[in-house]
Amino acid sequence: MSYTNPDPEPERTPGLEPGGGVPPGETPPAESSLPEAGPRETHNPPKGWAKGPLSLILVLVVLIAAFFLVYALVLIL
Repeated sequence: MSYTNPDPEPERTPGLEPGGGVPPGETPPAESSLPEAGPRETHNPPKGWAKGPLSLILVLVVLIAAFFLVYALVLIL
């Protein structure tokens, strides 16, 4: 992979000192970190699991556990 310079003539770029340095005031100040700066997410609220899907999962787990318990008892007897 070869490096290509995005600026073909750096000596003609405004704001650069000889040798490629940038004088003070030419670069923007550093960005500050702002928490919650992004857009508000309304489609994915952090409210946890709904009661319906959680109940369905719990019923399924109980049914599977009961099946294996009965299967184990049948094998023993």
